Amino acid sequence: MDFMKFLLYISECFIPLILFYILLYGIWNKSNLYKDFVEGAKDGLKTVLSIVPTLIGLMTAVGMLRASGFLDFMAKQVGRVTEPLGFPAPLVPLSLVRMFSSSAATGLVLDIFKEFGTDSFVGITASLMMCCTETVFYTMSVYFLAAKVTKTRWTLPGAILATVTGIITSVVLGRYF
Repeated sequence: MDFMKFLLYISECFIPLILFYILLYGIWNKSNLYKDFVEGAKDGLKTVLSIVPTLIGLMTAVGMLRASGFLDFMAKQVGRVTEPLGFPAPLVPLSLVRMFSSSAATGLVLDIFKEFGTDSFVGITASLMMCCTETVFYTMSVYFLAAKVTKTRWTLPGAILATVTGIITSVVLGRYF
């Protein structure tokens, strides 16, 4: 059996093993597993209901920016500065939208693939950007709201620094593929 088949086998077994471990742990500690499951499901549903307005607001805002043509306009304007630095203009909207919405960013990446191809510098860099960056504002608004975190002191500057680092790394790595 080659290594990839072994990894595939392990990955297929991993989640059932974790579930089995949780059940055994609960039985070992004499927990009421069904009651704990139902309580967890109730809490999860409350969390979902509390973050839905935030999700709708973020998705609506990104959809409006994209449909209005503002992202394309901004890409052309900012691209005048970034192109000489080696950062292609088509990646400008992706770098901004990615901080707000992963699904909207995925749509932009698919548009980039259609226009430039998946094996182009722009296509490869867009793929790397999706891997090396995070939905900063989505994560902060949704998860901090759900966890009732109010003191976010250095979270936003740190997250933006990490995102900029991920974008730069994507461009550098994209040149080598």
